[in-house]
Amino acid sequence: MKSYEAAATIDAAPAAVWAVLRDSARYTSWDSGVDRVDGSIADGGKITVHTHVSPGRAFPVKVGIDETAGTMTWSGGLPLGLFRGVRTFTLAPTADGRTGFTMREEFRGPLLGLIWRSMPDLGPSFQQFAAGLKAQAERATRDA
Repeated sequence: MKSYEAAATIDAAPAAVWAVLRDSARYTSWDSGVDRVDGSIADGGKITVHTHVSPGRAFPVKVGIDETAGTMTWSGGLPLGLFRGVRTFTLAPTADGRTGFTMREEFRGPLLGLIWRSMPDLGPSFQQFAAGLKAQAERATRDA
């Protein structure tokens, strides 16, 4: 297994962070690593993510959301489990009303070694996503 992870403490309640994470139409306004997100981010739904890291490629993923548990997953990959990526977004309320945010993507499968060597370093885009989410949720909270 290989993975990437990023985290942030966001000065906003989890509900405000969820609102930003679930609004696929506005991702390009705060996540400069995303060209666009096609589809609606809903439990059991499917979306397609277009990124700057892999221009010209689209990543179809299945969405799983459990706000009660504070998690959302995006999963996708190759047939027969040859390669699979699962990105987990975790939101945890803090005692002072803020939100602890973590995003982790784990990659697995028999083709992992081959594909991993051809993948760009996703670390910077993960950090960029966490910083953009933090800024957008805090801005929405101030403007509310």
